[in-house]
Amino acid sequence: GKIFRLREHLERFMRSLKFTRLDSGLNIDELEALTHEVVRRNEGLRDPGGDFTVTQFVTRGRAKSVVDPVPPTVCILPQRIDFAQFAKFYRSGVHVVIPRTRSYSTDSLDPKVKHYSRMNFVIASLEAADVDPEAYPVLLDENGNIAEHIAGNFYLITDGVLRMPTDHSSLQGDTQRAIREMAKRLEIPTVEEDLQPYDAYTADEIFLTNTTYCILPAGKIDNRPVGGEVPGPITRQLQSAWSEMVGVDFVDQALTAANA
Repeated sequence: GKIFRLREHLERFMRSLKFTRLDSGLNIDELEALTHEVVRRNEGLRDPGGDFTVTQFVTRGRAKSVVDPVPPTVCILPQRIDFAQFAKFYRSGVHVVIPRTRSYSTDSLDPKVKHYSRMNFVIASLEAADVDPEAYPVLLDENGNIAEHIAGNFYLITDGVLRMPTDHSSLQGDTQRAIREMAKRLEIPTVEEDLQPYDAYTADEIFLTNTTYCILPAGKIDNRPVGGEVPGPITRQLQSAWSEMVGVDFVDQALTAANA
């Protein structure tokens, strides 16, 4: 299989390592080669028509303190994608819930860092599940602006304009970068701005992105129906462009695998 934008993901990974003062002992070319090797060795375990996610992570190793000079632990983890978790939402739309728990304050930790210290995401997921067990939480930042979904980026469409939060309080997603590129090619007006729940409640379309489900439409937000048809016309346009970009109809792939 072909890994989606591996180099771009690793560039962000290396920036996060540098920010957190973690030395993996590997340069980006070595990490890239090892990731391809891990996927190659596990290719036989991929289900027919199925897919993998691949995660790289580094810890400080078996240290007694963060400044102990010990070798790091480096892991490259392939996992089968469980399409049944989200495939139906391509047709009905996922229920987005804004929980009480907020995103990290930028005064504490820059959201551009990709990390696993995310207890607030766990609590937010539990709060969203109190509303709907299948809901996806989308967090606000400390100023009440929409930040991000716990596993990806958030977008809404109003009067034909694609709108997304700024990266002041959200992760710089490589999938988000691809969305911006496709929107430009498709001549869809795009703005990055502070968005409040009001903007989401009155939007024509809402969708989420990450590298697992790609582009997932929302059908409700806080129990309020989103716009008209789901997915909406611009969401469908972007889904088609994404499928063309990767050479796979990802919606059909997910629905077929989930029903296998």
